[in-house]
Amino acid sequence: MSSELGLKEIQKEWHGTLKSYAIGFLSSIILTASSFLLVIARPFSNQNIINTIIALAIVQGIFQLLFFLHVGQEAKPRWESVIFYFMILVMIIIVIGSLWIIFDLDYRVMGNMSKEMMHD
Repeated sequence: MSSELGLKEIQKEWHGTLKSYAIGFLSSIILTASSFLLVIARPFSNQNIINTIIALAIVQGIFQLLFFLHVGQEAKPRWESVIFYFMILVMIIIVIGSLWIIFDLDYRVMGNMSKEMMHD
């Protein structure tokens, strides 16, 4: 009997309420619709639309992490949050390193090609 009670407490701890899921779902729909309408209506320049969509995507990602994945809401020790933040750090290192390599190769290879094209 006590093991069943402990299991129910763990399940309650890890699952959100209907209210939190509804807030997350509605905010995701609103943010997705906003992005879609920005592309359809084109109220800004293309670069401003791209920047706005990136900002909306980041906000939507944060909402989904909080309302659906419940990141940072588990009991101590917060191993799941530590693992999640470490994964984000590794992804940032990979992306920045890849972009660094790509731009360095572009400069080293294509930099000489533009000079050669001017001489022709």
